[in-house]
Amino acid sequence: MDQYTVIAGVKRAGAYSPNHIGNDAAIFEQTMQHLHSMGYVIHYYSEEEFQTTEIKEPIIVNMCREMTSIKKLQALEKEGKIIINSGFGIENCTRERMTRLLVSAEVPYPESIIVSTSAPVQEELEKRRFINCWIKRGDFHAMHKEDVSYVRHPEEAQDILREYALRGIRRAVINRHLEGDLVKFYGIANSDFFYWFYPFDMHHSKFGHEQINGKAVGIPFSIDEMQSICKKASEVLNVHVFGGDCIISSEGDIQIIDFNDWPSFAPCRDVASQHIARCVHNVIEKELSIRAYSTILKEA
Repeated sequence: MDQYTVIAGVKRAGAYSPNHIGNDAAIFEQTMQHLHSMGYVIHYYSEEEFQTTEIKEPIIVNMCREMTSIKKLQALEKEGKIIINSGFGIENCTRERMTRLLVSAEVPYPESIIVSTSAPVQEELEKRRFINCWIKRGDFHAMHKEDVSYVRHPEEAQDILREYALRGIRRAVINRHLEGDLVKFYGIANSDFFYWFYPFDMHHSKFGHEQINGKAVGIPFSIDEMQSICKKASEVLNVHVFGGDCIISSEGDIQIIDFNDWPSFAPCRDVASQHIARCVHNVIEKELSIRAYSTILKEA
């Protein structure tokens, strides 16, 4: 058996699938089934098993979110294993790192302030007229409803930051609230696949925050432009399988407000899983070609 047909498939720990445990498990399982039908052998691991087991498989396809898992993925990638999504890309999707990278790359993103949760911010928010804004834990992905907070004035923002500090969260990102239609998107690198929808209309939610912007009014926008923006974000953050949220302003401008590594693809799972499997296969083939060429150069 060719070693590069053996995949370690690592499932996401339930704590990192808030209100979407079944959906996350389903997209992963369907993707693995497609890879199996393409000739790959799948060895399954829970995220907990992955952390404590010696991984001998040369390819790792994963939905990890635990920081211990991410660090192990990064170490294995440095050793030469082929990993999708990359542990470095998964870490790039944590809030503070994501904000810095997207802003630096000039990806359309809300005006933001990155702060220590123990710092006084009320005066700065008032000065910059951050009246309505979002406070999001900066160190990690959102696991609980309280990790993302909508606030209506700077004084309330200061109170929320104190609560974050009491919970042991040291860093936070404050995004200016954007008015407009909320759109959720799913994408896959090096693929024509792109899917978007209005989450409020489909009752698709983790924490109910979609209620803030309310029902979309159908503001016209360019789907090609949205796909281009999301593709650039995926390249900047180094993730192949991705999704997130955008706001469409009344003028049709598009800004990403959230970006995640390997979401649930719940409304389009059957089609998406096929494209994800094909993406994984293409990444493997490309990496093996690069390695073979590198070997030829060294031997020349």
